[in-house]
Amino acid sequence: MSFDLILFGGTGDLTWRKLMPALFQAWRHNKLPGGGRILAVARDERSDEQYRAFIRERFFEVEAAKQPKQEEFARFSELLHYRRMDLSKPADYEGLKGWVDARAAETVVLFLATSPHLFPQICQQLGSVGLNGPHVRVVLEKPLGHDLQSAQEINRAVASAFKEQQALRIDHYLGKPAVQNLSALRFGNALFEPLWRRESISNIQITLAESIGVGTRGDFYDRTGALRDMIQNHALQLLTMIAMEPPPSNDADAIRDEKLKVLKSLKPFNAETVVRDVVRGQYRAGMVDGRKVAGYLEEEKVPAHSHCETFVALRTEVQNWRWAGVPFYLRTGKRLAAREAQIVVNFRPVPHPIFPGAARANKLVIKLQPEDGLELHLLAAKGGLGPGGSGTEQLSPVSLDLDFDKAFPTDRIGAYERLLLDALAGRLNLFVRSDEQEQAWKWVEPILKHWAQDTEGPRPYVAGSWGPPAASALVARDGHAWAEEQ
Repeated sequence: MSFDLILFGGTGDLTWRKLMPALFQAWRHNKLPGGGRILAVARDERSDEQYRAFIRERFFEVEAAKQPKQEEFARFSELLHYRRMDLSKPADYEGLKGWVDARAAETVVLFLATSPHLFPQICQQLGSVGLNGPHVRVVLEKPLGHDLQSAQEINRAVASAFKEQQALRIDHYLGKPAVQNLSALRFGNALFEPLWRRESISNIQITLAESIGVGTRGDFYDRTGALRDMIQNHALQLLTMIAMEPPPSNDADAIRDEKLKVLKSLKPFNAETVVRDVVRGQYRAGMVDGRKVAGYLEEEKVPAHSHCETFVALRTEVQNWRWAGVPFYLRTGKRLAAREAQIVVNFRPVPHPIFPGAARANKLVIKLQPEDGLELHLLAAKGGLGPGGSGTEQLSPVSLDLDFDKAFPTDRIGAYERLLLDALAGRLNLFVRSDEQEQAWKWVEPILKHWAQDTEGPRPYVAGSWGPPAASALVARDGHAWAEEQ
Protein backbone atom coordinates (compact mmCIF):
# COMPACT_ATOMS: atom_id res chain seq x y z
CA MET A 1 0.00 0.00 0.00
CA SER A 2 1.50 3.33 -1.03
CA PHE A 3 0.86 6.12 1.45
CA ASP A 4 1.66 9.72 2.21
CA LEU A 5 1.73 10.64 5.91
CA ILE A 6 1.78 14.41 6.35
CA LEU A 7 2.67 15.79 9.78
CA PHE A 8 1.46 19.34 10.37
CA GLY A 9 3.63 20.75 13.15
CA GLY A 10 6.54 18.71 11.82
CA THR A 11 9.17 20.37 14.02
CA GLY A 12 7.12 20.39 17.24
CA ASP A 13 7.64 18.38 20.41
CA LEU A 14 4.89 15.86 19.67
CA THR A 15 6.41 15.02 16.31
CA TRP A 16 9.98 14.40 17.41
CA ARG A 17 9.24 13.03 20.90
CA LYS A 18 6.38 10.65 20.01
CA LEU A 19 5.52 10.38 16.33
CA MET A 20 8.95 9.98 14.75
CA PRO A 21 10.13 7.37 17.31
CA ALA A 22 6.85 5.48 16.78
CA LEU A 23 7.21 5.60 13.00
CA PHE A 24 10.82 4.46 13.24
CA GLN A 25 9.82 1.53 15.45
CA ALA A 26 7.10 0.56 12.96
CA TRP A 27 9.69 0.69 10.19
CA ARG A 28 12.23 -1.25 12.28
CA HIS A 29 9.62 -3.96 13.00
CA ASN A 30 8.71 -4.20 9.29
CA LYS A 31 5.15 -3.14 10.08
CA LEU A 32 5.18 0.14 8.14
CA PRO A 33 3.67 -0.44 4.70
CA GLY A 34 6.07 -0.15 1.78
CA GLY A 35 5.90 2.65 -0.75
CA GLY A 36 5.46 5.36 1.83
CA ARG A 37 6.50 8.97 2.25
CA ILE A 38 6.50 10.98 5.48
CA LEU A 39 6.23 14.72 4.93
CA ALA A 40 6.82 17.18 7.76
CA VAL A 41 5.16 20.57 7.40
CA ALA A 42 6.26 23.64 9.39
CA ARG A 43 6.75 27.37 8.94
CA ASP A 44 10.55 27.65 8.86
CA GLU A 45 12.70 27.20 5.78
CA ARG A 46 14.81 24.04 5.53
CA SER A 47 15.68 21.32 3.04
CA ASP A 48 14.89 17.61 3.26
CA GLU A 49 18.46 16.95 4.35
CA GLN A 50 18.35 19.64 7.01
CA TYR A 51 15.12 18.20 8.38
CA ARG A 52 16.58 14.69 8.46
CA ALA A 53 19.58 16.03 10.39
CA PHE A 54 17.19 17.78 12.81
CA ILE A 55 15.30 14.53 13.47
CA ARG A 56 18.53 12.57 13.80
CA GLU A 57 19.69 14.98 16.50
CA ARG A 58 16.35 14.76 18.32
CA PHE A 59 16.54 10.96 18.42
CA PHE A 60 19.38 11.26 20.93
CA GLU A 61 16.81 12.66 23.40
CA VAL A 62 14.41 9.69 23.30
CA GLU A 63 14.84 6.51 25.31
CA ALA A 64 17.79 4.37 24.32
CA ALA A 65 15.73 1.41 23.05
CA LYS A 66 14.07 3.66 20.47
CA GLN A 67 17.25 5.26 19.16
CA PRO A 68 18.29 4.10 15.68
CA LYS A 69 21.74 2.94 14.72
CA GLN A 70 23.47 5.09 12.13
CA GLU A 71 22.78 2.74 9.23
CA GLU A 72 19.18 2.25 10.36
CA PHE A 73 18.50 5.97 10.41
CA ALA A 74 20.13 6.40 7.01
CA ARG A 75 17.62 3.99 5.49
CA PHE A 76 14.64 5.21 7.52
CA SER A 77 15.37 8.85 6.68
CA GLU A 78 14.84 8.14 2.98
CA LEU A 79 11.12 8.26 3.81
CA LEU A 80 11.39 11.74 5.37
CA HIS A 81 10.63 14.93 3.46
CA TYR A 82 10.04 18.51 4.48
CA ARG A 83 7.88 21.33 3.16
CA ARG A 84 7.59 24.89 4.38
CA MET A 85 4.01 26.09 4.80
CA ASP A 86 2.25 29.14 6.14
CA LEU A 87 -1.00 27.63 7.37
CA SER A 88 -2.86 30.89 6.76
CA LYS A 89 -2.02 31.05 3.02
CA PRO A 90 -4.29 29.21 0.56
CA ALA A 91 -1.48 29.09 -2.02
CA ASP A 92 0.59 26.89 0.30
CA TYR A 93 -2.25 24.37 0.48
CA GLU A 94 -2.43 24.37 -3.32
CA GLY A 95 1.27 23.57 -3.37
CA LEU A 96 0.77 20.73 -0.89
CA LYS A 97 -2.07 19.35 -3.02
CA GLY A 98 0.25 19.38 -6.04
CA TRP A 99 2.94 17.51 -4.07
CA VAL A 100 0.42 14.83 -3.10
CA ASP A 101 -1.20 14.55 -6.55
CA ALA A 102 2.14 14.16 -8.29
CA ARG A 103 2.47 10.64 -6.91
CA ALA A 104 -1.20 9.74 -6.26
CA ALA A 105 -0.63 7.50 -3.22
CA GLU A 106 -3.40 5.04 -2.36
CA THR A 107 -3.78 6.51 1.13
CA VAL A 108 -3.12 10.01 2.48
CA VAL A 109 -3.11 10.61 6.25
CA LEU A 110 -2.94 14.17 7.55
CA PHE A 111 -1.81 14.27 11.18
CA LEU A 112 -2.57 17.61 12.88
CA ALA A 113 0.15 17.85 15.54
CA THR A 114 -0.48 21.58 15.94
CA SER A 115 -2.28 23.75 18.46
CA PRO A 116 -6.00 22.82 18.37
CA HIS A 117 -7.02 26.39 17.60
CA LEU A 118 -5.53 25.83 14.14
CA PHE A 119 -7.63 22.73 13.41
CA PRO A 120 -10.63 24.59 11.89
CA GLN A 121 -8.43 26.72 9.66
CA ILE A 122 -6.38 23.75 8.45
CA CYS A 123 -9.42 21.56 7.75
CA GLN A 124 -11.28 24.29 5.90
CA GLN A 125 -8.24 25.04 3.73
CA LEU A 126 -7.69 21.34 3.00
CA GLY A 127 -11.31 21.05 1.94
CA SER A 128 -11.12 24.13 -0.26
CA VAL A 129 -8.24 22.70 -2.32
CA GLY A 130 -9.79 19.22 -2.51
CA LEU A 131 -7.32 17.48 -0.24
CA ASN A 132 -10.19 15.59 1.40
CA GLY A 133 -11.07 12.82 -1.05
CA PRO A 134 -12.23 9.38 0.04
CA HIS A 135 -8.63 8.13 0.24
CA VAL A 136 -7.71 10.90 2.71
CA ARG A 137 -7.94 10.69 6.53
CA VAL A 138 -7.22 13.42 9.07
CA VAL A 139 -5.89 12.63 12.56
CA LEU A 140 -6.67 15.14 15.33
CA GLU A 141 -4.44 15.21 18.40
CA LYS A 142 -5.87 16.25 21.78
CA PRO A 143 -6.82 18.56 23.36
CA LEU A 144 -9.87 18.96 21.13
CA GLY A 145 -11.16 22.20 22.56
CA HIS A 146 -11.23 23.49 26.12
CA ASP A 147 -14.99 23.14 26.69
CA LEU A 148 -18.10 21.82 24.97
CA GLN A 149 -18.61 24.88 22.78
CA SER A 150 -15.05 24.96 21.44
CA ALA A 151 -15.13 21.18 20.84
CA GLN A 152 -18.34 21.56 18.85
CA GLU A 153 -16.82 24.38 16.81
CA ILE A 154 -13.82 22.20 15.93
CA ASN A 155 -16.07 19.28 15.04
CA ARG A 156 -18.23 21.47 12.80
CA ALA A 157 -15.13 22.73 10.97
CA VAL A 158 -13.83 19.19 10.55
CA ALA A 159 -17.24 17.97 9.35
CA SER A 160 -17.38 20.74 6.73
CA ALA A 161 -14.39 19.15 4.98
CA PHE A 162 -14.30 15.49 6.05
CA LYS A 163 -16.83 12.74 6.65
CA GLU A 164 -16.98 11.29 10.16
CA GLN A 165 -15.20 8.07 9.12
CA GLN A 166 -12.32 10.17 7.75
CA ALA A 167 -11.77 12.04 11.04
CA LEU A 168 -9.65 10.13 13.55
CA ARG A 169 -9.57 11.71 17.03
CA ILE A 170 -6.58 10.18 18.75
CA ASP A 171 -6.37 9.19 22.40
CA HIS A 172 -3.02 7.50 22.88
CA TYR A 173 -4.23 5.61 25.99
CA LEU A 174 -6.47 3.57 23.69
CA GLY A 175 -3.35 2.41 21.85
CA LYS A 176 -1.80 0.83 24.96
CA PRO A 177 -1.74 -2.98 24.71
CA ALA A 178 -3.34 -3.41 28.15
CA VAL A 179 -6.27 -1.19 27.12
CA GLN A 180 -6.75 -3.22 23.94
CA ASN A 181 -6.78 -6.29 26.14
CA LEU A 182 -9.75 -4.94 28.10
CA SER A 183 -12.02 -6.00 25.25
CA ALA A 184 -10.24 -9.32 24.89
CA LEU A 185 -10.44 -9.91 28.64
CA ARG A 186 -14.17 -9.28 28.78
CA PHE A 187 -15.48 -10.42 25.41
CA GLY A 188 -12.94 -13.06 24.41
CA ASN A 189 -13.15 -15.10 27.63
CA ALA A 190 -16.07 -16.66 29.48
CA LEU A 191 -14.48 -16.18 32.90
CA PHE A 192 -15.21 -12.57 33.84
CA GLU A 193 -18.37 -11.46 32.02
CA PRO A 194 -20.81 -13.25 34.40
CA LEU A 195 -19.13 -11.39 37.29
CA TRP A 196 -18.91 -8.04 35.48
CA ARG A 197 -21.88 -6.40 37.21
CA ARG A 198 -23.17 -4.80 40.37
CA GLU A 199 -23.91 -8.10 42.13
CA SER A 200 -20.22 -9.06 42.14
CA ILE A 201 -18.26 -5.77 41.98
CA SER A 202 -18.14 -3.30 44.87
CA ASN A 203 -16.21 -0.45 43.21
CA ILE A 204 -13.89 0.38 40.32
CA GLN A 205 -10.88 2.70 40.55
CA ILE A 206 -9.04 4.34 37.64
CA THR A 207 -5.73 6.00 38.54
CA LEU A 208 -3.54 7.95 36.10
CA ALA A 209 -0.69 9.20 38.27
CA GLU A 210 2.50 10.99 37.30
CA SER A 211 5.51 11.68 39.50
CA ILE A 212 6.76 14.50 37.24
CA GLY A 213 5.66 18.12 37.47
CA VAL A 214 4.71 20.45 34.66
CA GLY A 215 8.33 21.15 33.69
CA THR A 216 8.67 23.93 31.13
CA ARG A 217 5.03 23.59 30.01
CA GLY A 218 3.67 25.72 32.84
CA ASP A 219 1.89 28.23 30.58
CA PHE A 220 0.15 25.49 28.58
CA TYR A 221 -0.74 23.42 31.64
CA ASP A 222 -2.12 26.43 33.50
CA ARG A 223 -4.63 26.97 30.69
CA THR A 224 -5.57 23.28 30.73
CA GLY A 225 -5.42 21.63 34.17
CA ALA A 226 -5.78 17.99 35.17
CA LEU A 227 -9.52 17.73 34.46
CA ARG A 228 -9.17 18.73 30.81
CA ASP A 229 -5.77 17.11 30.34
CA MET A 230 -6.56 13.63 31.69
CA ILE A 231 -10.10 13.09 33.00
CA GLN A 232 -12.21 14.37 30.09
CA ASN A 233 -10.40 12.13 27.62
CA HIS A 234 -8.09 9.36 28.91
CA ALA A 235 -9.89 8.48 32.14
CA LEU A 236 -13.37 8.59 30.64
CA GLN A 237 -12.30 6.46 27.68
CA LEU A 238 -10.97 3.85 30.11
CA LEU A 239 -14.22 4.01 32.07
CA THR A 240 -16.25 3.36 28.92
CA MET A 241 -14.07 0.36 28.03
CA ILE A 242 -14.64 -1.10 31.50
CA ALA A 243 -18.37 -0.36 31.74
CA MET A 244 -19.66 -0.84 28.17
CA GLU A 245 -22.09 -3.58 27.20
CA PRO A 246 -20.87 -6.34 24.85
CA PRO A 247 -21.06 -4.92 21.31
CA PRO A 248 -22.77 -7.01 18.60
CA SER A 249 -19.48 -7.13 16.62
CA ASN A 250 -15.91 -5.88 16.61
CA ASP A 251 -16.89 -3.18 14.14
CA ALA A 252 -15.66 0.30 15.08
CA ASP A 253 -19.10 1.92 15.25
CA ALA A 254 -20.59 -1.02 17.17
CA ILE A 255 -17.92 -0.49 19.84
CA ARG A 256 -18.26 3.29 19.86
CA ASP A 257 -22.05 3.07 20.09
CA GLU A 258 -21.69 1.12 23.35
CA LYS A 259 -19.08 3.53 24.71
CA LEU A 260 -21.40 6.45 23.98
CA LYS A 261 -24.21 4.74 25.94
CA VAL A 262 -21.91 4.62 28.98
CA LEU A 263 -21.08 8.31 28.70
CA LYS A 264 -24.77 9.16 28.46
CA SER A 265 -25.45 7.00 31.54
CA LEU A 266 -22.92 8.75 33.79
CA LYS A 267 -24.53 10.44 36.76
CA PRO A 268 -24.57 14.18 35.97
CA PHE A 269 -22.99 16.73 38.26
CA ASN A 270 -24.61 19.81 39.77
CA ALA A 271 -23.25 22.49 42.12
CA GLU A 272 -23.97 20.37 45.20
CA THR A 273 -22.46 17.13 43.92
CA VAL A 274 -19.35 18.86 42.58
CA VAL A 275 -18.59 20.01 46.13
CA ARG A 276 -19.34 16.57 47.56
CA ASP A 277 -17.91 14.22 44.93
CA VAL A 278 -14.98 16.07 43.31
CA VAL A 279 -11.64 16.91 44.92
CA ARG A 280 -9.18 19.21 43.18
CA GLY A 281 -5.64 19.78 44.39
CA GLN A 282 -2.42 21.58 43.58
CA TYR A 283 1.03 20.32 44.54
CA ARG A 284 3.36 22.15 46.88
CA ALA A 285 7.09 21.62 47.36
CA GLY A 286 8.09 18.17 48.55
CA MET A 287 10.28 15.14 47.91
CA VAL A 288 9.99 12.91 44.83
CA ASP A 289 12.39 10.01 44.25
CA GLY A 290 14.60 11.26 47.07
CA ARG A 291 15.04 14.81 45.78
CA LYS A 292 13.44 18.12 46.61
CA VAL A 293 11.05 19.50 44.02
CA ALA A 294 9.34 22.86 43.72
CA GLY A 295 5.65 23.49 44.19
CA TYR A 296 3.40 24.23 41.23
CA LEU A 297 3.33 27.97 41.91
CA GLU A 298 7.15 28.06 41.76
CA GLU A 299 7.30 26.27 38.40
CA GLU A 300 8.47 28.08 35.27
CA LYS A 301 5.76 30.12 33.46
CA VAL A 302 3.09 29.49 36.15
CA PRO A 303 1.20 32.57 37.44
CA ALA A 304 1.92 33.34 41.09
CA HIS A 305 -1.71 33.02 42.23
CA SER A 306 -2.90 30.30 39.88
CA HIS A 307 -5.96 28.21 40.82
CA CYS A 308 -5.14 25.59 38.20
CA GLU A 309 -5.66 22.05 39.47
CA THR A 310 -2.81 19.54 39.17
CA PHE A 311 -4.87 16.80 40.85
CA VAL A 312 -8.45 15.58 40.50
CA ALA A 313 -10.27 12.75 42.26
CA LEU A 314 -13.95 12.19 41.70
CA ARG A 315 -16.75 9.75 42.36
CA THR A 316 -19.37 8.89 39.78
CA GLU A 317 -21.84 6.15 38.88
CA VAL A 318 -23.07 4.56 35.67
CA GLN A 319 -26.84 4.69 35.96
CA ASN A 320 -27.99 1.51 34.27
CA TRP A 321 -29.04 -2.00 35.30
CA ARG A 322 -25.54 -3.46 35.14
CA TRP A 323 -23.82 -0.86 37.32
CA ALA A 324 -26.49 0.84 39.46
CA GLY A 325 -25.02 1.74 42.85
CA VAL A 326 -21.41 0.81 42.01
CA PRO A 327 -19.07 3.78 42.59
CA PHE A 328 -16.44 4.54 39.97
CA TYR A 329 -13.50 6.53 41.34
CA LEU A 330 -11.30 8.45 38.90
CA ARG A 331 -8.00 10.00 39.99
CA THR A 332 -5.16 11.78 38.23
CA GLY A 333 -2.39 14.12 39.25
CA LYS A 334 1.10 15.52 38.84
CA ARG A 335 3.92 15.06 41.39
CA LEU A 336 2.30 12.05 43.00
CA ALA A 337 4.09 9.26 44.84
CA ALA A 338 4.65 7.12 41.74
CA ARG A 339 4.20 7.01 38.00
CA GLU A 340 1.32 4.61 37.77
CA ALA A 341 -1.65 4.06 35.50
CA GLN A 342 -4.00 1.25 36.44
CA ILE A 343 -7.59 0.13 36.73
CA VAL A 344 -8.58 -1.74 39.90
CA VAL A 345 -11.76 -3.79 39.90
CA ASN A 346 -12.66 -4.58 43.52
CA PHE A 347 -15.01 -7.52 43.91
CA ARG A 348 -17.41 -7.99 46.78
CA PRO A 349 -16.34 -10.30 49.63
CA VAL A 350 -17.91 -13.73 49.92
CA PRO A 351 -21.43 -13.51 51.38
CA HIS A 352 -20.76 -15.96 54.23
CA PRO A 353 -17.07 -16.28 55.24
CA ILE A 354 -16.18 -19.63 56.86
CA PHE A 355 -12.41 -19.02 56.91
CA PRO A 356 -10.57 -16.40 58.97
CA GLY A 357 -9.54 -13.61 56.64
CA ALA A 358 -12.04 -14.58 53.94
CA ALA A 359 -13.77 -11.23 54.23
CA ARG A 360 -10.86 -9.75 52.28
CA ALA A 361 -12.13 -9.21 48.76
CA ASN A 362 -10.65 -10.34 45.46
CA LYS A 363 -9.52 -7.73 42.98
CA LEU A 364 -8.37 -7.50 39.39
CA VAL A 365 -5.64 -4.97 38.63
CA ILE A 366 -5.19 -3.91 35.01
CA LYS A 367 -1.77 -2.23 34.78
CA LEU A 368 -1.21 0.32 32.00
CA GLN A 369 2.10 1.89 32.98
CA PRO A 370 4.97 1.74 33.69
CA GLU A 371 4.38 -1.89 32.66
CA ASP A 372 1.42 -3.55 30.95
CA GLY A 373 -0.18 -6.53 32.63
CA LEU A 374 -2.90 -8.10 34.74
CA GLU A 375 -2.91 -9.13 38.39
CA LEU A 376 -5.70 -11.22 39.86
CA HIS A 377 -5.63 -11.11 43.65
CA LEU A 378 -7.12 -14.18 45.36
CA LEU A 379 -7.12 -15.89 48.74
CA ALA A 380 -5.56 -19.32 49.24
CA ALA A 381 -4.99 -21.69 52.17
CA LYS A 382 -1.42 -21.84 53.49
CA GLY A 383 -1.79 -25.50 54.28
CA GLY A 384 -0.93 -25.12 57.97
CA LEU A 385 -2.92 -25.00 61.20
CA GLY A 386 -4.42 -21.94 62.78
CA PRO A 387 -3.32 -20.23 66.03
CA GLY A 388 -2.85 -22.57 68.99
CA GLY A 389 -2.89 -25.61 66.72
CA SER A 390 -6.56 -25.16 65.84
CA GLY A 391 -7.77 -26.99 62.78
CA THR A 392 -9.00 -23.79 61.13
CA GLU A 393 -7.38 -23.09 57.77
CA GLN A 394 -5.73 -19.70 57.45
CA LEU A 395 -6.23 -17.84 54.17
CA SER A 396 -3.52 -15.60 52.77
CA PRO A 397 -3.56 -13.26 49.76
CA VAL A 398 -1.90 -14.55 46.60
CA SER A 399 -1.84 -13.15 43.09
CA LEU A 400 -1.76 -14.41 39.52
CA ASP A 401 0.45 -12.04 37.57
CA LEU A 402 0.46 -11.74 33.78
CA ASP A 403 3.21 -9.58 32.28
CA PHE A 404 2.26 -8.88 28.66
CA ASP A 405 5.85 -8.03 27.72
CA LYS A 406 6.96 -11.49 28.83
CA ALA A 407 3.92 -13.27 27.44
CA PHE A 408 4.24 -11.65 24.00
CA PRO A 409 7.91 -10.64 23.75
CA THR A 410 8.01 -10.27 19.97
CA ASP A 411 4.58 -8.79 19.25
CA ARG A 412 4.48 -5.71 21.48
CA ILE A 413 4.20 -2.29 19.91
CA GLY A 414 3.81 1.12 21.52
CA ALA A 415 0.61 3.17 21.68
CA TYR A 416 1.48 5.75 19.01
CA GLU A 417 2.99 3.06 16.80
CA ARG A 418 -0.26 1.09 16.93
CA LEU A 419 -2.44 4.15 16.34
CA LEU A 420 -0.36 5.43 13.42
CA LEU A 421 -0.50 2.02 11.76
CA ASP A 422 -4.27 1.88 12.35
CA ALA A 423 -4.66 5.36 10.82
CA LEU A 424 -2.77 4.25 7.71
CA ALA A 425 -4.87 1.07 7.46
CA GLY A 426 -8.19 2.80 8.16
CA ARG A 427 -8.93 0.81 11.33
CA LEU A 428 -11.14 3.08 13.45
CA ASN A 429 -11.76 0.97 16.57
CA LEU A 430 -9.24 2.83 18.74
CA PHE A 431 -10.23 6.35 17.68
CA VAL A 432 -12.87 8.55 19.31
CA ARG A 433 -16.02 9.58 17.49
CA SER A 434 -17.24 13.18 17.66
CA ASP A 435 -20.40 12.36 19.64
CA GLU A 436 -18.31 10.50 22.26
CA GLN A 437 -16.01 13.48 22.61
CA GLU A 438 -18.82 16.01 22.92
CA GLN A 439 -20.68 13.88 25.47
CA ALA A 440 -17.53 13.71 27.60
CA TRP A 441 -17.25 17.50 27.51
CA LYS A 442 -20.93 17.81 28.43
CA TRP A 443 -20.34 15.64 31.50
CA VAL A 444 -17.33 17.58 32.85
CA GLU A 445 -18.69 21.03 32.04
CA PRO A 446 -20.63 21.49 35.35
CA ILE A 447 -17.35 20.88 37.20
CA LEU A 448 -15.53 23.49 35.11
CA LYS A 449 -18.33 26.03 35.60
CA HIS A 450 -18.40 25.52 39.37
CA TRP A 451 -14.63 25.88 39.66
CA ALA A 452 -14.70 29.08 37.60
CA GLN A 453 -16.91 30.65 40.31
CA ASP A 454 -15.11 29.09 43.29
CA THR A 455 -12.72 31.53 44.94
CA GLU A 456 -11.22 28.98 47.37
CA GLY A 457 -9.16 27.24 44.72
CA PRO A 458 -7.61 23.77 44.84
CA ARG A 459 -6.53 21.99 48.02
CA PRO A 460 -2.76 21.83 48.58
CA TYR A 461 -0.91 18.52 48.69
CA VAL A 462 2.75 17.72 49.23
CA ALA A 463 4.69 16.60 46.17
CA GLY A 464 5.48 12.90 46.52
CA SER A 465 2.18 12.10 48.26
CA TRP A 466 -1.00 10.61 46.79
CA GLY A 467 -2.83 13.94 46.74
CA PRO A 468 -4.95 15.87 49.25
CA PRO A 469 -6.31 13.93 52.26
CA ALA A 470 -9.80 14.78 50.98
CA ALA A 471 -9.24 12.27 48.13
CA SER A 472 -8.91 9.45 50.67
CA ALA A 473 -11.95 10.71 52.54
CA LEU A 474 -13.94 10.69 49.28
CA VAL A 475 -13.46 6.92 48.93
CA ALA A 476 -13.64 6.16 52.67
CA ARG A 477 -17.10 7.72 52.80
CA ASP A 478 -18.36 4.62 50.95
CA GLY A 479 -16.34 2.26 53.14
CA HIS A 480 -13.59 1.77 50.51
CA ALA A 481 -9.95 2.77 50.12
CA TRP A 482 -7.60 3.55 47.26
CA ALA A 483 -5.50 0.58 46.13
CA GLU A 484 -2.30 1.73 47.86
CA GLU A 485 -4.19 2.12 51.15
CA GLN A 486 -5.74 -1.35 51.13
